[in-house]
Amino acid sequence: MTRAARLGLVAVAGATLASCGGDAPPADPQLVAQWLRTSLAFARSERIGPPVAARISAYGSLALYEGYASDPSSGLASMAGKLNGYGPLPAAPDHSNPDGAIAAAEAERIVLDSLFRDGFASTRRTIDSLAKAQIDGRSQAGVSKPRRDWGLERGQAIAKTILGWAATDSFFATRGRPWAPKPGRGNWINTATTDQYVPQVLSAQSDMVAPANSGLRMELERASEKWVFTNRPKEARPTTLPAFDPVRPTEPYWGLLRPMTLTNADECAPPPPVPYSEQPGSPFWKQGREFLDSASALTPEKKQIALFWADNPVATGTPGFHWISVVNQMIAKRGLSAPQAAEVFALTSIAIHDAFISTWKEKYRSNVVRPVTYVNRVFDPKWVTLFATPPFPEYPSGHSTLSAAAAKVLGTILGDTIPFVDSTQVDIGHAPRAFASFTAARDEVAISRVYGGIHYFPAVKDGMVQGECVASRVLERLAR
Repeated sequence: MTRAARLGLVAVAGATLASCGGDAPPADPQLVAQWLRTSLAFARSERIGPPVAARISAYGSLALYEGYASDPSSGLASMAGKLNGYGPLPAAPDHSNPDGAIAAAEAERIVLDSLFRDGFASTRRTIDSLAKAQIDGRSQAGVSKPRRDWGLERGQAIAKTILGWAATDSFFATRGRPWAPKPGRGNWINTATTDQYVPQVLSAQSDMVAPANSGLRMELERASEKWVFTNRPKEARPTTLPAFDPVRPTEPYWGLLRPMTLTNADECAPPPPVPYSEQPGSPFWKQGREFLDSASALTPEKKQIALFWADNPVATGTPGFHWISVVNQMIAKRGLSAPQAAEVFALTSIAIHDAFISTWKEKYRSNVVRPVTYVNRVFDPKWVTLFATPPFPEYPSGHSTLSAAAAKVLGTILGDTIPFVDSTQVDIGHAPRAFASFTAARDEVAISRVYGGIHYFPAVKDGMVQGECVASRVLERLAR
């Protein structure tokens, strides 16, 4: 039986059990979609870097998944005991029959409120408001008070377990830890500057990032269209939610975090990169020449591809959340139920999370110099990239790794033969792009990093293999 067929049976079984209970109709899958859209908005407005965004998405998606899994009618099983060090969940009372959507909303509220505790006050207010609206909506739809109360209790127990587990993943040990560039001509040096990134003063509609001016504090209720205000400026000190800073290396110790499914960060490690050399005809010189020949022959279409998948922090919301946006679009297009949507969200987010840890481990180990530095040294001192080079080492390509991981998860669960249209970037001026499959989108992401001037060819090729490996481990260890 195909994966799509199994998902269909889960939906039928869930609907049947719900109707037998005579309580309330099945949860609207848009309840899950609302959290995906809201999380994408937070990634943009809070200006968080790609690895941190992936961590938030993974723990948040797990909270939603476990909430729906607590409902016997969902057809889902808890991931406790399947993720590294996660679980067990507290035993639920024998008589309880929680509403999964209420448990999910409550768990998500608590988990996201904690993960965004150093964020804007408006972010946390939105989290609380959305959870309350979803919980009240389920009550109005007919969920009984006992099932509502059981759902709230279960959501709180789930959130407590997830946050306790998250606190042990080594994230906090990396906050504020100093990192110095490695000496040597072949090692990466940061070429990004603040003025290369789109200058945005306002975050979302109401917040301004101004760490040097902590006096700019106003209450949300006092705002009007005449005010430019901030209710909670970003802190300049080390924080659990740092704003992306192009002049500092992005998360140099991220490879030390505990993966959720991989046995360790090197389980899917790529082969070592070729040794650095400026000698004409050497392997490194050849990859530099091949890169420059391709990156210098850009057609308008190739430029559009590069910009569509750039996903720089601040402007578009990180490459990981681009794929979470694709998941969100699939909820309606593939007719997923709420539990199915929560499962696809969780598996995709976990794969992206582990892909970031895996690729970041290699990035800061091999510390490969970026193409812009090499080309300016060896071939053309005036050559420039299409857009800013991100502030971390070159090999392997993070976009390629996490995109391969996400595409394999989506293709395995939903099927990889149905065309789709990605409209993620419409709100920032990019037309939707059509793809024959998730694999085709993955391939376009990979080559886009060459078009943009960000990666040599080996980085995108090896990154895709690495991401496929990560996704395979996730599916083997988590998929039902």
